Amino acid sequence: MKADPAAQRRLLDLQAIDTALGQLAHRRGSLPELAEIEEGSKRLTELTDSVAAARAEVQDLDRDVRRLEMDVEQVRTRADRDQQRMQAGGLPAKELERLQHEVESLARRASSLEDDELELMEKREQAEAVLTEAESARDELATRVTDASGRRDAAYAEIDAEVEKRTTERSGVVSDIPDDLLKLYERIRGNTGIGAALLRARRCEGCRLELSGSDLAEIKKTAPDEVVRHEECGRILVRTEASGL
Repeated sequence: MKADPAAQRRLLDLQAIDTALGQLAHRRGSLPELAEIEEGSKRLTELTDSVAAARAEVQDLDRDVRRLEMDVEQVRTRADRDQQRMQAGGLPAKELERLQHEVESLARRASSLEDDELELMEKREQAEAVLTEAESARDELATRVTDASGRRDAAYAEIDAEVEKRTTERSGVVSDIPDDLLKLYERIRGNTGIGAALLRARRCEGCRLELSGSDLAEIKKTAPDEVVRHEECGRILVRTEASGL
């Protein structure tokens, strides 16, 4: 294949742009914020579940406390009613004795229920502390994830602006390269990541290997418009003054 030496040299400009675009793509996909957001989001889901479980525990205990309060109120109401009947007088001795036993039994029952209520209220206080701690941890982590997302988006905007700039530059360079040479470059770049490299003295700047004396001799024999490829890596070797040929 033949191509104007100037067009071949433009391949180096194109390769530099493509290398920069590749670096930008790698940077975009490996921002430290991405791992921070992913890990934080997973942990945030766990903390959200913990908050829901803690809130449900508090709600269950609130319901149990209300139930006990109602039971205590019912027991006390019944005891007060019996006490009023006893104080009203005019009751047979057996009925009076029965009411006395019932009042005493109701008092013991009320005392037991109040102990249970106190125990539940202590558990409720502990559950409320767990809920508060879980909510605080969740909110703090949510703030960090939001902050990381902001930093990621800012980095994305910076990278995308640079990509747009480089892409515009690339269009200008591509217009200076013949289609057949461009297709060869793109095919090689697709296979190796680098389509064209400078031949600097005896070394291919693509694979960093030195060419043999016989290879250099063959290249010297070729016309300047002949497209030369490195036998070892297959890349297009672009000759400039730095090649020393």
